[in-house]
Amino acid sequence: MTGGGVERLGLLASALSGRAVQVAPVEPGQPAWTDGRRIFVDADGSTRDRLEALAVQASLLAAGSLEPDVARNLERRRTAERYLAREGHRALAANEHLLPPPLRSLIDRKLAAHGDSPAASLAAALSREAIAEPPHHFGAIRARRLLSSYEHVPRRHPDPLLAELEEDETDVGTATDLFSSPVGGGGALGRWLQRMLKMVRQLDGGGPPGADAPTHRSRAGTRGGSNAAFSTRAAGSLEETAVEGRLTKYPEWDVHRQRYRPEWCTVQEVEPPLKASTSLSVSDPYGLRRSLARFGTGLDSCHRQVQGDDIDIDAAVEGRVDVMAGSAPDERIYIDSLRRRRDLAVLLLLDISGSVAEPGATGGTVHEHQRAAAAALTVALHQLGDRVALYAFCSQGRSAVQLVPVKRFDDDLDGLVMRRLRSLVPGAYSRLGAAIRHGAAVLEKRGGTSRRLLVVLSDGLAYDHGYERVYGAADARRALAEARRQGNACLCLSIGAGTDAEELRRVFGSAAHAAIPRAEQLRHVIGPLFRAAIRSAEVRRR
Repeated sequence: MTGGGVERLGLLASALSGRAVQVAPVEPGQPAWTDGRRIFVDADGSTRDRLEALAVQASLLAAGSLEPDVARNLERRRTAERYLAREGHRALAANEHLLPPPLRSLIDRKLAAHGDSPAASLAAALSREAIAEPPHHFGAIRARRLLSSYEHVPRRHPDPLLAELEEDETDVGTATDLFSSPVGGGGALGRWLQRMLKMVRQLDGGGPPGADAPTHRSRAGTRGGSNAAFSTRAAGSLEETAVEGRLTKYPEWDVHRQRYRPEWCTVQEVEPPLKASTSLSVSDPYGLRRSLARFGTGLDSCHRQVQGDDIDIDAAVEGRVDVMAGSAPDERIYIDSLRRRRDLAVLLLLDISGSVAEPGATGGTVHEHQRAAAAALTVALHQLGDRVALYAFCSQGRSAVQLVPVKRFDDDLDGLVMRRLRSLVPGAYSRLGAAIRHGAAVLEKRGGTSRRLLVVLSDGLAYDHGYERVYGAADARRALAEARRQGNACLCLSIGAGTDAEELRRVFGSAAHAAIPRAEQLRHVIGPLFRAAIRSAEVRRR
């Protein structure tokens, strides 16, 4: 491909960037750049040059490197160049699984490993650290064009207060990596499924409350009610069922000071509530078992195979005896390694904070949708032979983060577990980071398998006393990143909630996540989500 025709690269650009983008020729003599909706490349350059420039700019879009809160800091040309030199390699590495093999040589893995988010690259660009100029094929970042493009994107439910808060946002750590939201987020498949299922909805609520105020925003504002922050449970009632010897302290990430607060949160495992005459059926009503059957299988030595890596001595001897006896021998005399053994431990974290008691976007409450999904996932995974645990969580300040073990890994799945699940009542707040850290610790300690998956079922509203919007979102993202560095796959699902897609991305960050209107639609997307999350963990382990 020489000369013009760069428009034909639009499909490739959309696949690499995870969004619908066009490709247009750049002005003569200018470097490649993007405004978020189009990628401009040199129409007179060689095919290799155009593909390299396209790969870099599309990967920046896919990795969240050009989001508005980042772009606002890149209006100075020198800062933008320093940021591009560092972030370009990180973005390419994050998008490596989608890059054609010849373009993967663009990645400087040493530079890519210097940071794990756009925030880290931005901090380096703003520091006095010596950073070489970006390669020519990286193109350029034109921050003002980007911001102008974002400002002209129509929004369905404009909220002046929310827009003002987003304008003042100081947390820039909202990176998305190669497994970021494959369904319902950054991936091309995710964008398509978002449109198909109408997953993207705008949160039309009030702004975040103060640090010591009640913390959950009401979604009643979308239905004519007042916009308020609330909790439906008194502080004293949470501590009555605390179990002796099950208090654990965890650190918390302070995004404002860019450091951890050691032993800041206390997690309590509390006895599950149990109400009379309340039960759920132990069944898989949404047909998730078929979608999940292919995941979590480990290699197992299978004897008496037609082909394999080793000889099955017993089968070979029997075959020789058959020949000597004048019978036709059995040809299955090999041992082969086949993926037949289930090797997956899954811990589900169910959000039961006060906000999930609100009406869902498609009828019923958010809690009902997420509880139904938790039950279906637990049953399907258990029937497949996986080790599965289910914990519910809520909080009342940093010293009282409650986790309710509805089903531990070694518990039987029976009517009692379903009665516990049915008895859960939403209330209090959501210190999401502490719940994720405890869930990851339980998964690693008691999972008992080489493959581990943490599934978070939450509306994505991470709030508590002193755990306001920016702070809480950053801590939740950091907790998920910690869990993934430990080799755990992470998947975050928001089911039935009307939380905005940008809000979910702030809270869940680069972990695979999706917003699904109804629990019964889970079967359409659970396969790609599990695959992306587990593959991400395997890549990190390697």
